[in-house]
Amino acid sequence: MFQVGRSTESPIDFVVTDTISGSQNNDETQITQSTISRFACRIVCDRNPPYTARIFAAGFDSSKNIFLGEKAAKWKNPDGHMDGLTTNGVLVMHPKGGFTEESKPGVWREISVCGDVYTLRETRSAQQRGKLVENETNVLQDGSLVDLCGATLLWRTADGLFHTPTQKHIEALRQEINAARPQCPVGLNTLAFPSINRKDVVEEKQPWAYLSCGHVHGYHNWGHRSDTEANERECPMCRTVGPYVPLWLGCEAGFYVDAGPPTHAFTPCGHVCSEKSAKYWSQIPLPHGTHAFHAACPFCAAQLSGEHNCVKLIFQGPVD
Repeated sequence: MFQVGRSTESPIDFVVTDTISGSQNNDETQITQSTISRFACRIVCDRNPPYTARIFAAGFDSSKNIFLGEKAAKWKNPDGHMDGLTTNGVLVMHPKGGFTEESKPGVWREISVCGDVYTLRETRSAQQRGKLVENETNVLQDGSLVDLCGATLLWRTADGLFHTPTQKHIEALRQEINAARPQCPVGLNTLAFPSINRKDVVEEKQPWAYLSCGHVHGYHNWGHRSDTEANERECPMCRTVGPYVPLWLGCEAGFYVDAGPPTHAFTPCGHVCSEKSAKYWSQIPLPHGTHAFHAACPFCAAQLSGEHNCVKLIFQGPVD
């Protein structure tokens, strides 16, 4: 059994902190009051093949009792057993078709302390539980998403990761795209994705893109349409107006649903991955706040926007 939660006490195996959208870890964006439960959930894995993993809400504290907050919903089942939900809920979504190129978003459900599956409450902390879904189980599948109200976890199986591209493969894709010597169509300077261990520093050769049209350029400081919208630029190739951002190769291999080349960028953060991976995450509604859902970049958690949440990149090859 593995326990997950915000608490740093010894019964918790995986301490989870709130995810800050866009990876902006400065003082201004720090979470003052976490919405993740101290003892959020526990995952029980079979010791024998196929090593089935089941998820349950809440966890055992140091006195070996299930820990639930005072405001958590609790009830007695017809068989006499007590059950309940954590204060802000443990939500699970199993993708249709597993975690593959053909995957589609599933339906978000809530898991109880005893592992039963319920429809969502009206809001995350409502006292009234949803309806029991009897034909669904708490068994985690490859690609299942677990939302703890402040952080969303992706469950990958060993078999699923075996078929996932590796860090070496992603590095090979980076070197391959750089070897093609893409150029800025205006400055005609050669562009190159920085190495993965330099993913926080914008470099001189870094490719930038207009996210409304997908045209890739080098950095330039012109094309502003107004003083108020500092990031709204006009593309010199097609005159489309939209965000202009540096491109970053998504380096977490576990988020890729296939091993395709990096051809698409998320809007508005500029993280780049394969077409099928970008389109998969672009249509996943991730819980946000108490009752909202929106798609987010898996690499930085930035809320996605734009017509399709991602854009196909248009590179210009060398003119020589």
